[in-house]
Amino acid sequence: MIRPLLLAVLLGSFALAADAADWPAFRGPAGNGIAPEDAAPPLKWDRETNIAWRVPLDAPGNSSPIVVGDVVYLTTADKPGKTLSVLALDRLTGQELWKQSVKDERPGPTHDTNPYAAGSPASDGERLVVWYGQAGLHAYSLDGNPIWSVETPNVKHIWGYGTSPVIHAGRVYLNNGIGPEAAVAAYDVTNGQPLWKTPEPGGDDGSSQKGGGWIGSWSTPNVVTVDGVEQLLVPQPTRVVAYDLADGKILWYCEGLANLPRGNLAYTSLMFGDGYAVALGGFNGPAIGFKLGGQGNVTEQNRLWRVERNNPQRIGSAVVLGDSVFLANSGPGIIECLDLKTGEPRWRARPESGGNFWGSVIYAAGRLYVTNQNGLTVVFAPNPEKFELLAENPLGEHCNATPAVAGKDLFIRTYDAVYKIREQ
Repeated sequence: MIRPLLLAVLLGSFALAADAADWPAFRGPAGNGIAPEDAAPPLKWDRETNIAWRVPLDAPGNSSPIVVGDVVYLTTADKPGKTLSVLALDRLTGQELWKQSVKDERPGPTHDTNPYAAGSPASDGERLVVWYGQAGLHAYSLDGNPIWSVETPNVKHIWGYGTSPVIHAGRVYLNNGIGPEAAVAAYDVTNGQPLWKTPEPGGDDGSSQKGGGWIGSWSTPNVVTVDGVEQLLVPQPTRVVAYDLADGKILWYCEGLANLPRGNLAYTSLMFGDGYAVALGGFNGPAIGFKLGGQGNVTEQNRLWRVERNNPQRIGSAVVLGDSVFLANSGPGIIECLDLKTGEPRWRARPESGGNFWGSVIYAAGRLYVTNQNGLTVVFAPNPEKFELLAENPLGEHCNATPAVAGKDLFIRTYDAVYKIREQ
């Protein structure tokens, strides 16, 4: 006979297993901010409503959580940046399952707005990979055992690091787009063996503003199928580059992000739809829209539009649905819809609640979600004709991260805590 308490635990486990869709990397399964079709996160919540659990964190960070099966993973760091950790939490209860840390006695510089826990973890369902900038790339089993570590020296910029690793088909892809050795690299996910490294010219640590302005890429790569072939696409400081997954050879590139003397900067990931993409320069830099594919420099034949200077500032990445780009901006906090193929604004709106957005937009259950720096998540409809507010959900804690969605659960990391939000 099964005791009532044990039965309740088993039923809870079965329910979780049936609802255990993964969010295994930054911006979700495809790296585009779009949740699986069966995702059903809540529409409304606040600090007292639909909070399944809240786990306090010791120090702030900008990285986002990921979800693999019954476990939530996120990176953390102490304020001096000398101890960098990956934390595993039970998805059902929030209980800490394990924590693994690495030491960096001489952490590189960073900006006050970019604490040392900057990159999100990634998982292939068997392993977990995290990057801590100059403190290296590290892989763990899902139960917390170290598997391998790779040194990544000279990752240095006055604003710190921020990109996240991507795992695909047995390889880890990493864009180290900052510092004097800026490059995109691939590693064997099973043992950390370096497979290729393709430098991106012009790297700098930002202290001297070499060439008249800052330079760097904080963009997380995307694996995108282009003309039937999978390619690694990365916004770099002056251009978007497509790399061959096998050997890192540059297949093609589209120029248009250079923004001197202010700076050649790429903050967002690529935003792509069916054969088309948008890239946004940082520090009010240019925006470009272009067709995917080709060989060599495809700027002349593929670039569809270019806006010389973006206003407002853009840090978080957008979601592309059909021929619409839904984007939330970092200053001022304007939400907007752009035409993918022309770059023309379809609408712009600023919610009355205010606040600027550093996190990226996600799409789930037919709705768009984005969290502002005040910890308030704006939920709006994917309507290309007008801004249609559906809900505003306050947590009252500073947040620069992007929500994660898994089944009926939504996870938000603030500077103070990580939340599981679920309809109660």
